[in-house]
Amino acid sequence: MGRKHTAKRKKANNSISIYKGVLEITRSGMGFVISDNLHQDILVRPGDFNTAMHGDTVRVRVVKGHAKSGRMQGEVLEVIERKQTEFLGHIELSETFAFFIGETGKPMPDVYIPLEKLNGAKNNDRVIVRIVEWSRQRKPQGEVVQVMDQADENERAMKELLLENGFPIFFPEEVVEEAGRLPELISEAEVKKRRDMRETLTFTIDPVDAKDFDDAISFRYLKNGSYEVGVHIADVSHYVIPGTSLDKEAYERATSVYLPDRVNPMLPENISNVLCSLRPLEDKLTFSTIFHITPKGAIENIWIGKTIIHSDHRFNYDEVQEIIDKEAGLYSDELLNLHKLAQRFRKKRFKKGAINFSSTEIRFQLDEKGKPIGIIVKENKASHQLIEEFMLLANRTVAEHVAKIKIHKKPVPFPYRIHDMPDKEKLLPFIEFAKKYGHHFDTKTPAGIAASFNQMLADVEGRPEQHVLEQLGIRTMAKAIYSTDNIGHYGLGFEHYCHFTSPIRRYPDVLVHRILEETLENKIEPDKKMEARCRHCSEKERAAMETERAGNKYKQVEYMQEFLGEEFEGVISGVASFGFWVETVAHKCEGLVNINSLLEYDDFRLVETEYALVGRRSARQFRMGDKVTIKVVSANLGKRQLDYEWVIGGGGQKEKSGQGKKKKNKKSNR
Repeated sequence: MGRKHTAKRKKANNSISIYKGVLEITRSGMGFVISDNLHQDILVRPGDFNTAMHGDTVRVRVVKGHAKSGRMQGEVLEVIERKQTEFLGHIELSETFAFFIGETGKPMPDVYIPLEKLNGAKNNDRVIVRIVEWSRQRKPQGEVVQVMDQADENERAMKELLLENGFPIFFPEEVVEEAGRLPELISEAEVKKRRDMRETLTFTIDPVDAKDFDDAISFRYLKNGSYEVGVHIADVSHYVIPGTSLDKEAYERATSVYLPDRVNPMLPENISNVLCSLRPLEDKLTFSTIFHITPKGAIENIWIGKTIIHSDHRFNYDEVQEIIDKEAGLYSDELLNLHKLAQRFRKKRFKKGAINFSSTEIRFQLDEKGKPIGIIVKENKASHQLIEEFMLLANRTVAEHVAKIKIHKKPVPFPYRIHDMPDKEKLLPFIEFAKKYGHHFDTKTPAGIAASFNQMLADVEGRPEQHVLEQLGIRTMAKAIYSTDNIGHYGLGFEHYCHFTSPIRRYPDVLVHRILEETLENKIEPDKKMEARCRHCSEKERAAMETERAGNKYKQVEYMQEFLGEEFEGVISGVASFGFWVETVAHKCEGLVNINSLLEYDDFRLVETEYALVGRRSARQFRMGDKVTIKVVSANLGKRQLDYEWVIGGGGQKEKSGQGKKKKNKKSNR
């Protein structure tokens, strides 16, 4: 049905030459609209932007050319959705007016600032400005929302990353006021509507620096020898009501963004860190999945509904890990039983087709000014797996519940979390590469591919090729997205899956809560715009990931500035025709070894099937996964770029004959 509608819409759009797409503006000022319905972009000249800026979703009309006959030129009819409304730049002030000059890297008009909207800004001050009004006939008008500290480059850099990727830093006044008016006291009438879990042992397990606790676990022994385990999630949808300013802002942001030194939240602090955060020794409203589970991990009964809880303790992961390791400590019996259940679930999940990929994450140790003084590689320990498995169980249970329900014989529009099979174009070269290390893949079925991946990952544990095969294997995988088209989650091996457990920081979880409540009350109102909401949330998730990666890269470059000229052991993490990337073993900081710096040794060319640069004369190889020694030669904060040079004789370079030096690789901590 959806494909027919798409075909009709496409045909209609062709007949009137109007398309929806995203405007990309080059540094020269020329614009191009990229539309899903076209194989080529539409040229838009600066005079035809109609207030649109880089990254905005627009409706454009073709005025010259044709989709089939060559280059099309168009004009923007309207801006459907702004990518960015807040900008970083500086103020130019006169006696009677002020203008804001943006520092975006993309052309944008100056913004007129009324003197009463300067918020204390003076001439040449660096500021953040929000555009509040813009008609085609006039310049955009804005207001200063913050005057920046000129000396604080870190503050400028982090906020610039957020703004460039479309994440506003400040909440509009009406949103803050709306959040501030929400009642902190829970009425008796509300308590009576819910299952009261306040007398059941409940605790949270989070990172040591977390403030928004949106999930808790309860545990109770049953008379028949089984356990009652509750997964309790902050009831954000009780406070964030559809149609309110608060809800509209949360939807636009769609996700919290986690940078090395801050969180840019989806919801105002009063909600995320106070009202909804499941803080210890406070009554909180929750949406829960409660399971009766045997000690061997068999689920006997499931209950889903609204609850009220009272967290008895706030654990961090390290504390729980110590209790698991020592088998002693606060609530040790309950935690150890939860740990045993989680490991059973985990083992069963991998046996059923989930893929056991693990990616390395880092955390920065920062001084009081936000400068990195150390880098810690995060480990996926049993305490993390305990929470992960019960969150996966809750997410899958909710998705399975909704998937069974039909309205007029049709599925309920629902934001499933889906993950497609690996891309064949990426998978086949990888399989050929893995064969060189003795790994064979069963490609007859999706389950066979998953089992082959898991066998390979188990076999390479601690071996020199572990890093390269893990990294390349991950790159064959599709990206998980939100969609109403439930194709299942390949990576997890689940037929039905959704995001239910983090509504403080993810908008799809809020949507899931609302639909789940409708199904439980048998008052379902299908949302015809759900697929568009899914698409928006997926796009914002990608933007958040790009922002977080850039923030980490900035801190890595800032950290490595202290080590210019020093040598480090590293692993080749990527290759290209212009050089290869190396990730240092000690602190996971990636930099580029430019091919020009290798010319004195040989003329290197890229051999894609080998994932390697190969010397034409010597046949020397620099291949993904090889260990090398590098010297740090440049750390450019503005470009967030590290440049390394290869140090000859430092280990890792191999002759094609295999006679080069090899070093034993220690078993990595994962």
